[in-house]
Amino acid sequence: MGNRVTRGDFEWVYTEQPHTQRRKEILAKYPRIKALMGPDPHLKWIVSGMVFMQFLACYLVKDLSWKWIFFWAYAFGGCINHSLTLAIHDISHNVAFGNKQAKWNRWFAVFANLPVGVPYSASFKKYHIDHHRYLGGDSLDVDIPTDFEGWFFCTPPRKLLWLFLQPLFYSLRPLYVNPKAITQMEIFNALVQFSVDFIIFYLWGLKPIIYLIAGTILCMGLHPISGHFIAEHYMFLKGYETYSYYGPLNWLTFNVGYHMEHHDFPSIPGSKLPMVSTS
Repeated sequence: MGNRVTRGDFEWVYTEQPHTQRRKEILAKYPRIKALMGPDPHLKWIVSGMVFMQFLACYLVKDLSWKWIFFWAYAFGGCINHSLTLAIHDISHNVAFGNKQAKWNRWFAVFANLPVGVPYSASFKKYHIDHHRYLGGDSLDVDIPTDFEGWFFCTPPRKLLWLFLQPLFYSLRPLYVNPKAITQMEIFNALVQFSVDFIIFYLWGLKPIIYLIAGTILCMGLHPISGHFIAEHYMFLKGYETYSYYGPLNWLTFNVGYHMEHHDFPSIPGSKLPMVSTS
């Protein structure tokens, strides 16, 4: 982050993403890892508690001044919302109810989406499949910054601006890099989300809506909990594009820091990923 970029292009490799082969080799050596795969019975209750906590917060902030709305959005509500987006990430791998109840997972992700303030879960699922299947693939993995981002955000001040604008790039980049047709689930996601937003607005006014959406935007940008966006796949060592973080922020992020383990075994819920690294 403290250096000006001197190279003029991304690192290009022409081999398959490594995690499929790694999965085969690891399972051959440690077959007991298969026992960790499957749904997390506690996830739905944890997520439900977080959702209702945010609804309670909406009631509590309705009469606060605007400066306190944004303070609590950054310091508290946004942390919950960012954590919920990572719960949605886990749910997208069917670990809330299992692969046999795929629709329940999709619907529960829409429920987990409610405090985020904007429809997110269905679109995330649609693109996240490609992120795993075509990790780092040009025009396929929309988590990779565009050529413009790599060219323009090349100095420390511009990199800082990029971090602040990360929510904008994260949400709009798929529409430019790999646009896809809108699905029925995305329409359902939007209808449910905006209906709940309207109910909150009708009951408690505009401030709770701003609290939710501002928290989502602020905590996906220049915020400590957003460090995983950089830590996961930015190439710090030549030849390695997936990294793990084992620090305390995993307590708030459903162990998304165990990212090498997650890409090796996406069907293992976040709560059990620490067991992979010790197996």
